[in-house]
Amino acid sequence: MSGPDVSLPRLGQGFCWQDLSVGQCFRTFRRTVTEADLVNFIGATGMLEAIFIDAHHEGGAIAGRPVPAVLTYALIEGFLLQTMIQGTGLASLELHKKVLAPVLVGDTIEATVEVTGLRPTSRSGRAVVTSRVDVYNQRGEAVMTYEVTRLLAGRSGG
Repeated sequence: MSGPDVSLPRLGQGFCWQDLSVGQCFRTFRRTVTEADLVNFIGATGMLEAIFIDAHHEGGAIAGRPVPAVLTYALIEGFLLQTMIQGTGLASLELHKKVLAPVLVGDTIEATVEVTGLRPTSRSGRAVVTSRVDVYNQRGEAVMTYEVTRLLAGRSGG
């Protein structure tokens, strides 16, 4: 058996830094945040805050079933890891995040991504890529914004 033809384009392969340019924008798919997402996330992380585990908590400032902001961030990063940086993302270097509104169980989130910086490094054809990510709910309301700096791989000789 000879194996797969490695010269074929790889489905789902993320962008090499040379494929990106400052000002380039993208939009993710949408995803509804479920009760299972919340339960699994707080179980895995130990974020057993009363507002997340008690559906009838009376001391909270947010009505409904709020989810941790870091879960919202993680779900959007999941979209980006599966698409934009799959196989090319080498490291997350810096993150500046601002939560603008709560996300509740049942909300549907999506994001827009704008490449805001691109700096090739002197090592191995890599580049430092900075992006602004704006997250919205199903009503088009901004719920989070963050700027992330990553190290991305490049094409050979690039």
